[in-house]
Amino acid sequence: MDVDVEGAEREAGATALAHGGERSLSYLQALNEALRQEMRRDDKVLVLGEDVAVGGALGILKGLAEEFGTERVRDTPISEAAFVGAAIGLAISGYRPVVDLMFSPFMWCAMDQCCNQAAKWRYMTGGQFSLPIVYRLATGQLGGEAAAQHAASIYSQFMQVPGLKIAVPSSPDDAKGLLKTAIRDLDPVLFFEVARLNGTKGPVPEDEDYLVPFGVARVFREGTDVTIVGIGYMVAEALRAAEMLEADGVSAEVIDPRTLVPLDVDTIVGSVRKTHRLVVADEATPAASAASEIVSCVVEQAIEWLDAHPTRVCALNVPTPFSPPLEKAALPDAERIVAAVHAQLARV
Repeated sequence: MDVDVEGAEREAGATALAHGGERSLSYLQALNEALRQEMRRDDKVLVLGEDVAVGGALGILKGLAEEFGTERVRDTPISEAAFVGAAIGLAISGYRPVVDLMFSPFMWCAMDQCCNQAAKWRYMTGGQFSLPIVYRLATGQLGGEAAAQHAASIYSQFMQVPGLKIAVPSSPDDAKGLLKTAIRDLDPVLFFEVARLNGTKGPVPEDEDYLVPFGVARVFREGTDVTIVGIGYMVAEALRAAEMLEADGVSAEVIDPRTLVPLDVDTIVGSVRKTHRLVVADEATPAASAASEIVSCVVEQAIEWLDAHPTRVCALNVPTPFSPPLEKAALPDAERIVAAVHAQLARV
């Protein structure tokens, strides 16, 4: 995706009036701005990965090499194990590496470096070493025909690894604020960027210190009849489902966890105590998923408040199909969320 990120400021000015005077940036542009601001603020922040000097696979890094040079925006060989591991050495040496893995399944090529090394160094050294590393990964459907080895939502697998933090922003402003927070964090962060949202626009603060804290969920829409928790792209589908449900006289509250580690359980549980129903929409497959963890936390802390058993609306338990019709059939959407809500209401 070739986007003129350097023209983002001009475009934002032209569209500000339509957003009540606020700048409008795309999800992609917001990520680019976060990186630029953090690299300007701290010369220890650097980017490495495959094809990063030419803007990266999806164009998010466009223009960074021209501004900061190829010493700080460094292309690597095609070896995830090598550059995921190299980031550990850089972090121990005082740098703040931002590692571009392109597509999330590529992290499977570097599981030891990520999960057995980066995640554990701070603990194993008694806090003598911090590892401020951000691993950026495109997640979910990539616009069609990306197939099984590129399009996947694998963040749930890393929730079982102590020492890793996990962010999944669903809007341009959160993409900027969470990425800046991740870069300043002392722990390794897996930053899952929702590829389908790259062109989505919204108001984004220009502030260089605009940070979104980890572990604080966002209530996108308040409601009284059901709580819908959406993860990543499924926030958009949850909001669409809420509009459809409103036409049926059902009031849905939509919550985005923003980060899966740490997870804001209190906000979700508080919502369920109000609505008495829970649907979790997750683009990942259902087994041992983030959706499963959220349901488990709610059952443990608020089972007496539930009027129906919670429902997970997830992808089918298959690798992502290459065929666009099969891919669409395998992934959850607003219609499936609405069906899950009506099924719960019918049990009362």
